[in-house]
Amino acid sequence: MNTTIKRFVLPFTGLFLLGWMMTEPEPQSANEHVVMSTLWYQTAAEMRALSYQTFHLAKMQIDLDRQVQKKAERRRAVVVDIDETVLDNSPHTAKMILENKSFPYAWTEWVNRAEAEALPGAVDFLNYAVEKEYDVFYVSNRAAKDEFDGTLRNLRARGFPQADSGHVLLRSAESSKEGRREMIRRTHDIALLLGDNLNDIDSVFERKLTDDRSKEVDRLREEFGPRYIVLPNPMYGEWESAAYKYQRGLSTDEKGRLRRSALKSF
Repeated sequence: MNTTIKRFVLPFTGLFLLGWMMTEPEPQSANEHVVMSTLWYQTAAEMRALSYQTFHLAKMQIDLDRQVQKKAERRRAVVVDIDETVLDNSPHTAKMILENKSFPYAWTEWVNRAEAEALPGAVDFLNYAVEKEYDVFYVSNRAAKDEFDGTLRNLRARGFPQADSGHVLLRSAESSKEGRREMIRRTHDIALLLGDNLNDIDSVFERKLTDDRSKEVDRLREEFGPRYIVLPNPMYGEWESAAYKYQRGLSTDEKGRLRRSALKSF
């Protein structure tokens, strides 16, 4: 390298390195841990396969239930959650990731856009259930006050049956769904409960830590498949709250430490 080139290149290189060293690293998103689970939910063929598998199993259980309940005197019901059970809200999670925001950022806006797609197999199954004279109840913790109209429009746009005020039961007070399930039981016998969260199917799972939730699953193991059907949701849920021991106001670093401390290695 001749002297003239050195005079030009070396100072330029030094300034470039100095600028690079002085640049502050981009802060890690509080949602970085959800990137892979959201990517899996949106792109994995396995996710679609599991969804079809779930609703095929549910259809088979309806057929079995009809054989057993041929002379049932009361109406039979199928109770489903909405979010990540029949509607896919992963675009909302993706928005929070990309804009580094936390729930409930833009949630009501998303609900009222009524753009969520149906999970694969969900519409066909619920229409099959209604065809076989089962009533469908959508029990969700979406807000009754601000999100009811958008929810109905979304369900109807995707072709879900019985999407009306008598069958869509949103949260107006407490988050527990047990009261709404009891209301359904006054007029119906519940044949199936479907959800992505164990709280969607039984109150025994509410506000329990990870080990206790697992113990309840083991205790009720005979119910899973015949009466309780759970869909995959690695993005969020009660399992995450349990991992954080239901502590509110944790920082990103504190949540990260709790997640890592819960991992089992060898």
